[in-house]
Amino acid sequence: MNRPRPDLVLLPGLLNDADLWRAQLADLADLADCQVGDFSSVDSMRAAAGQVLDTAPPTFALAGFSLGGYVAQEILRIAPQRVQRLALLDTSYQPDSPARAQQRRGQQAAVRRGAFHGFGETLMRAYTDPSHHGDAALMERIRAMTQRLGAEVFLRQSAFEREDGSAVLRAFDRPALVLVGEHDGITPPAVHEQMAALLPDATLVRVAQAGHLTPLEQPEAVSAALRAWLLR
Repeated sequence: MNRPRPDLVLLPGLLNDADLWRAQLADLADLADCQVGDFSSVDSMRAAAGQVLDTAPPTFALAGFSLGGYVAQEILRIAPQRVQRLALLDTSYQPDSPARAQQRRGQQAAVRRGAFHGFGETLMRAYTDPSHHGDAALMERIRAMTQRLGAEVFLRQSAFEREDGSAVLRAFDRPALVLVGEHDGITPPAVHEQMAALLPDATLVRVAQAGHLTPLEQPEAVSAALRAWLLR
């Protein structure tokens, strides 16, 4: 008996668009019907989750990267019955600390004061593994994506309130994947170990030679992990 094709909704992160998932869209096309959620035009986590739900199939597998992981958790607060599988990549379940909230406000003020040209060299190095710092094509792809989305999207998305996701993760008893780059300095591996422990049915994958941007840095490893999760 043939297994039905799952619907897979992929959620990008802060200042990311569908290009973040380019490799996965190609690699998983034989297995799943994939779409990328877009929440670049809204100004709150709840509105982002609502926008994704409005365009998603009735039930679906859900994969969220970074900010998209928080949006995925908000979707679980609103409509948990619609999510058949959950993948959280390079993200967190923790609310912003006062220090992190203050840092975000400082970044927003800096963007409002001057021209925005996307991620600069320092940020891109912070987001990626040192093994990729010499990859000019990758760095330009990241920079171009952040420039396409621009200052207004950054200001909206960086203002999303990040809530504690512990309760929704504990309640999600369907197949889950938690994936992180081994050198992710933005959302460290230890946070992903905590998320995997909260989820009743989770597989934890650490991706070698990757920082925060695993779908771009190690696309084959990310696609393989998502494939295994979809086939569980």
